[in-house]
Amino acid sequence: MKIDPRQSDFAVEEKPASEVKWMTRRSYLTALAAAGAGYAGWRWLRTREMIDSAAWPLRRMFEANEALSRALFSPARLATTFPASRIGPARMNGHIGMDDALDLAAWRLRVTGLATPEPLSLTLADLRALPRTEVITELRCIEGWSLVVQWVGATLRDFAAHYPLAPAARYLGAATPDAGYYVGLDRASALHPQTLLCYEMNGAPLPPAHGAPLRLAVPVAYGIKHLKRLGTLAFTTERPPDYWAEQGYDYYSGH
Repeated sequence: MKIDPRQSDFAVEEKPASEVKWMTRRSYLTALAAAGAGYAGWRWLRTREMIDSAAWPLRRMFEANEALSRALFSPARLATTFPASRIGPARMNGHIGMDDALDLAAWRLRVTGLATPEPLSLTLADLRALPRTEVITELRCIEGWSLVVQWVGATLRDFAAHYPLAPAARYLGAATPDAGYYVGLDRASALHPQTLLCYEMNGAPLPPAHGAPLRLAVPVAYGIKHLKRLGTLAFTTERPPDYWAEQGYDYYSGH
């Protein structure tokens, strides 16, 4: 028995050529309108008042994101950890603040904003004497790539237990020895149980390209907060400057 295709459940409805032509034209016009709206929005945004290196609509959006980040942040919320088998090869990405040669034997970490008024000058041995912590977490770059890294060092929480902070300290500012690169963290992020003063990476002492002798590892934030080659730590009452926030990025960067 022959089946008339027009009566089959699987028959494909053929559209008149005029209708197909109109649908194609409509799609083109829709795409053109969307592109025009996007361009107009971009032109409008470029003419807005700048606040802290960002057009005010973007700055307001960043402020809303920051408020949400603070509301949701909890020391109990940990970055995902991974088995050692997931560790990948380290990737070099950025050398701001590390252009000058550094005498590792003469290196010291200068710390201010503690309960004692005098600044501290600490050696790597001083930091290695603190409890040793290891975490294997994902380093996420704001550019869109990520990799799993093993970090070893002293948590800032253990550091603060050994070297008490000034009671009014609400933020942490960190900078390279030449002050060429600097980041800011709120107190909760700095004292998160996974935030490390890191001196080993992927089973070996921290290499120069990745911040030897000491760097920050902040698994709850993007890599732009993982400052390499620490020179100073300053616990402050006011929010410290942040290199990429000054370029218009979100201050909290991935919390």
